[in-house]
Amino acid sequence: MLKGLGGLGGLGDMGKMMKAAQEMQQKMANLQEEMHAMTVEGESGAGLVKAVCSCKGELKSLDIDPSIFNADDKEVVEDLILAAIKDAQGKASAKAQEEMGKITESMGLPKDMKLPF
Repeated sequence: MLKGLGGLGGLGDMGKMMKAAQEMQQKMANLQEEMHAMTVEGESGAGLVKAVCSCKGELKSLDIDPSIFNADDKEVVEDLILAAIKDAQGKASAKAQEEMGKITESMGLPKDMKLPF
């Protein structure tokens, strides 16, 4: 009667799968929390402009070397600021992917597997 489903042993496997899924869900929730606290730094202009972002991509701080403040270079300064922010956000995204990869790998899944959350 339950032969097609692997007998009762199949139900045990299903229980293991459900437990593993719950563990993975908890790990992912914990990681989401931790990513708000993890930060990365991006820079531009050889360090003249530095931006710090959380691993969720939220800009936390911006440091601008005063030597670049010159009214004639307004557009250059704006470009450097934008470049530093984009660099930090790119690093934040890469760090988030790296941390997600650690979780999927610990669950026996491919490290580069794209998860729906």
